[in-house]
Amino acid sequence: MHMTFFNKIRCTYCWQLLEDRGFPILSLLIFFHLFVGCDSSAFLIFEVTGGEELRPLAIVTFDTKLPSGDYVAQDHTGKDAPLQVDLDSRATLVMERVLPNSVTIWKVNDVASGKPRVTADDFNNQILFSNSGRRIAAFHVSTSEMPREDIPDIYLRNGYLHPVWTPNGKIITDDYPLSHTHHHGIWAAWTKTLFQGRNPDFWNMGSGTGRVELSHLNSVWSGSVYAGLRAHHQYIDMTQEEVVGLNEVWIMNTYGNSPNQNIIDLELIQSAATDSTLVLLQHRYGGIGFRGHHQWAGKNGAEFLTSEGNTRQNGHATRARWVHIGGEVDGEVVGITILSHPSNHEAPQPVRIHPTDPFFNFAPSQAGSFEITSEQPITWKYRFVTYDGPHDPSLLEALWQDYAEPLTVQKIRIYE
Repeated sequence: MHMTFFNKIRCTYCWQLLEDRGFPILSLLIFFHLFVGCDSSAFLIFEVTGGEELRPLAIVTFDTKLPSGDYVAQDHTGKDAPLQVDLDSRATLVMERVLPNSVTIWKVNDVASGKPRVTADDFNNQILFSNSGRRIAAFHVSTSEMPREDIPDIYLRNGYLHPVWTPNGKIITDDYPLSHTHHHGIWAAWTKTLFQGRNPDFWNMGSGTGRVELSHLNSVWSGSVYAGLRAHHQYIDMTQEEVVGLNEVWIMNTYGNSPNQNIIDLELIQSAATDSTLVLLQHRYGGIGFRGHHQWAGKNGAEFLTSEGNTRQNGHATRARWVHIGGEVDGEVVGITILSHPSNHEAPQPVRIHPTDPFFNFAPSQAGSFEITSEQPITWKYRFVTYDGPHDPSLLEALWQDYAEPLTVQKIRIYE
């Protein structure tokens, strides 16, 4: 294969890097697959190092100088994988079955991956997220419609996720349920608060003292690896004249990965909207909430399991890194696990498990009061994994490990 003098130099450099990294036996094999011919379109080569345990699924991210867009990455076996670069030049790809202590070498070609596979589409006042046409979740933009005529307008809410689907298309969330009209799929609010001498309740909207609403949708994106959005929410104190007490940036990404799980990442950045501190008083619930399918209602309708092995019977007010909720929907077993990032306040966080309703909440305020100011925003990170069939605790633990300690990436720079 013809090779320019520049490409020869470049290949020699790559070979030496591999030798220096301790791969004398594998160098020839890797060199053959990756660098024979040193295709000039290969402008980035990087390696991903496996952790100490098998990772069934790994979401890999790293900084690069690539322009934003969708690319194709190829490993040393010739297998292709989509790679997506955001506006901050941060690259993401999804790897399956990463062996312990393994090293995978990837090259990125100057080839677009084609039409985005993971999409965010404006559909009936919702942003619908899909993976190759398979629905993942819907984000509510509008407050114009109620599912039932008997719901008072005070309960109108937007800025939340519902429905949320499993890979096989089963809905696992509920919205405006009869027993708790203020519950909405996956949503966020605070309950017992102190703000400027008043006590707005942003969670229990029926009290009329507080509400959370979508202020504006900043941006929406689709791509070959993930789709997502960035939105701005306001927590409004309604106890007297309406005052915005808290600003919230809601950042979410939905990933295209294996056919066995849907994954949603949610990051909330909260800061006081005025010079006044918002105090989150000690309470048994508040923060990120999940409301399960109405067929899971009742004491025996849903199964709960925490990372520490606790259940609905003994799990409430314990701490957990992740919590599974599952049950039957139309005769088929489905479930979701919510993973709390170790950087979260009070991690591993206390949990609220309802004794009869399919409701779960990571509730840091159980551990005591804390403050949110305008100078020191607080960030919350959670990952939601949905699946069909019985849950696998060992898989859930592996997914949490990948979330808590992502795989490392080392760039072998040729050309950027």
